[in-house]
Amino acid sequence: EEEINLPMPRLLAKVRTMAAMSYKISRGHMVIYPRPDLTYCENFLNMMFDTPVKPYEINRAAVNALRVFWILHADHEQNCSTSAVRVVGSARVNLYAAISSGIAALWGPAHGGANEAVLAMLKEIGHKDRIPEYIEKAKDKNDPFRLMGFGHRVYKNYDPRAKIIQKSCHEVLGELGIKNEPLLELAVELERIALEDEYFVSHKLYPNVDFYSGIIYQAMGFPPEMFTAMFAIARTVGWIAQWGEMMIDPETRIGRPRQRFTGETARDYVPIGKR
Repeated sequence: EEEINLPMPRLLAKVRTMAAMSYKISRGHMVIYPRPDLTYCENFLNMMFDTPVKPYEINRAAVNALRVFWILHADHEQNCSTSAVRVVGSARVNLYAAISSGIAALWGPAHGGANEAVLAMLKEIGHKDRIPEYIEKAKDKNDPFRLMGFGHRVYKNYDPRAKIIQKSCHEVLGELGIKNEPLLELAVELERIALEDEYFVSHKLYPNVDFYSGIIYQAMGFPPEMFTAMFAIARTVGWIAQWGEMMIDPETRIGRPRQRFTGETARDYVPIGKR
C-alpha cells in the first residue's frame, strides 16, 4: 500500500508543472517554477502567467473558479480515458504508464476537446440573430453542423455540473471586470432558445459541463490549445484513484473485454454437389 500511494502526490504536482512549462516553452517564454508558498491552483496560474517584466498578481476569482472546475472534472466514472487507465493498469504497469494511456485517450477531440469545439461553434454562429438558423441546422440530419456542448451519455436530463459552472462563469467574469463578453451572451441565449425547442427537450439535449467551461477559461487568459491539458490535470486525480482502487483489490484481473462474433448474415447455401 505504501508503494501504491508514494508516487501520487508527486505525480499530481508534476503533471500541473509540466503543463505550465509546456505552455511557456511553446511561447518562447522563460519557464516559471512552482513556489512553496502558493496553493495548487495559485501555483498553476502563477507558472502560466508570471513573467520577469510583469509579475502575476494572484486573482482570487480566478483561483476559486479553477478550483471549482478541476473538482468538477476530477472523476466521472467509466469514460473513455478512465477505462483506458484501468485496462492498461490491469496489466500491472506502473502508475506513470497507466496515466499516460489516459492522457492519450483524452487527447482525442471527441473526448478532451469538447469545450474547445464549443468555442469554435459559438464563433461560427457569431451573433444572437443567427441562433435560429443554426438551431434548424442542428435538427437537420443531412446537415453536418452539430450543436456542441449539448447532451451527455450519462446525464439524460440536465448535467448538474453545467449549472455550477454557469454560475461560476458569471461570478468570475464579474470579478474580472468583464461586463460584456459576447461569447457568454451568445451562449446564454443559445441555451435559452434550445431549451424552449421541442426537438431538444424531447431528445434530452441539455447543456453539459463543456458548454461554459471554454468561455471562462478563455476569459481567464488560457488559450484553447491548453484546454485539454487542463482537463488532464484535473482528471489525473480521478485516474490515480481508479488505479489505486484497482491495485489494492485482490480480485483484480487483467482487463479482457469480450468480443462476440455473430458471424455472417443469413444467406442461402447450396452444397457444391447439388448445384
